[in-house]
Amino acid sequence: MNSETTGALNYGITDHISIQSNGSDSPRLPHKQPFIIGSNLFSYSSSYMEYSFIFYFFDPGVAGGTASGKTTVCNMIISQLHDQRVVLVNQDSFYRSLNEEQLKKVHEYNFDHPDAFNTELLLSCMEKLRHGQLVSIPSYDFKTHTSIEPSHLVNPADVIILEGILILHDSEVRNLMNMKIFVDTDSDVRLSRRIQRDTVERGRNVKNVLDQYARFVKPSFDEFILPSKKFADVIIPRGGDNHVAIDLIVQHILTKLGQHDLCKIYPNVFVIFSTFQIRGMHTLVRDVKTTKHDFVFYSDRLIRLVVEHGLGHLPFTEKQIITPTGSVYPGVVFCKRLCGVSVIRSGESMENALRACCKGIKIGKILIHPDGKNGRQLIYEKLPADISSRHVLLLDPVLASGNSAVKAVSLLLSKGVPETSVIFLNLIAAPEGIHTVCRKFPKLKIVTSEIDSSLNRNFEVIPGMGEFGDRYFGTD
Repeated sequence: MNSETTGALNYGITDHISIQSNGSDSPRLPHKQPFIIGSNLFSYSSSYMEYSFIFYFFDPGVAGGTASGKTTVCNMIISQLHDQRVVLVNQDSFYRSLNEEQLKKVHEYNFDHPDAFNTELLLSCMEKLRHGQLVSIPSYDFKTHTSIEPSHLVNPADVIILEGILILHDSEVRNLMNMKIFVDTDSDVRLSRRIQRDTVERGRNVKNVLDQYARFVKPSFDEFILPSKKFADVIIPRGGDNHVAIDLIVQHILTKLGQHDLCKIYPNVFVIFSTFQIRGMHTLVRDVKTTKHDFVFYSDRLIRLVVEHGLGHLPFTEKQIITPTGSVYPGVVFCKRLCGVSVIRSGESMENALRACCKGIKIGKILIHPDGKNGRQLIYEKLPADISSRHVLLLDPVLASGNSAVKAVSLLLSKGVPETSVIFLNLIAAPEGIHTVCRKFPKLKIVTSEIDSSLNRNFEVIPGMGEFGDRYFGTD
């Protein structure tokens, strides 16, 4: 391993991963919106509020010399992201087709030069994927050196991995990426792999492979590929053999996918980690055709997950216990002085899940009605007498404008409940409601299963799930 690589291995992960910040000579990334999860940009503005909300996909790029193990690294990352939709886009698909004159002198053509790629088409395809559009990716034949039919259709995804030898060379391509990875493999290993690949998969003979390597591959690596290494955020020594580095990259991607833009603005907002199971349940409860029975069944499942996640934010004390085997188990004990407060009537749908998790828990009720355009009037409240000494789980499945939530939290605070003791649980939340509640009460916690795009002109959550109480209790 050379001194440059060795010097880069820091942060306590020696010989496993190198994390670098771009130097001052690196082009700055253009202003990007906060992280999007699995969707495209949705901008919303109105007379009373104007901002953009996005749900972020993650776009890592994997570069490195020829046969360095880039594809192996990508496949290992993909195999660990089994709960996410992942697309792999290979820069090789964007090789320019050779014309007749070039084909006659194909042994003199440099396939490792930036001009060998149709970068404009690559950028166009990536931008479409980033904006949630279906794209057609060319199919390149390495034996005929031309793009052939059929091309293959690629759907947008949560994670779009771009892989290729020169993806860190072009600044416009680099600017598409959230994470830039360079696979660093010994040159002798890369050459042996290239000989095997080109002779077996691409119909070349060893003499031609070695000649091409000496004339074009190595000089292009030294001139274009190796200098692009300085733009990498992560350098992976030993490629696919470096399981620790790949595990760390996967965990970073999963962390970023789990962050909505508002979670970065407000550290007191928590969105439960999305899986295909959770997304599938949301699909059912949001579907206008779903029956009441199925709506209640899958809503209850989601509510239980939100309640369990919310309970995880309660304070705890460490406690060691003895197991039946006589072993010591270092455990924890959660705070037992808590209660629930449901906002009538939708919030009552969450009471059973809370009772199932916390046997014998006290539950209070609050009834709030609209009063004018944005006002709210407290109609009824019945709360535990000692609520000021308890942690409160406030229950309302939909956080829309946030006006009712502000009224409910204000009542709790007037009863002596500390703001830090309130955990607000809901299934879905509109960004407008999160802004309203968090600006007013920055110390409470909000736990939700999904943050939707916006409110419409009628203050309905979009895409939403309709009038939750009517659908749950069968009164629509």
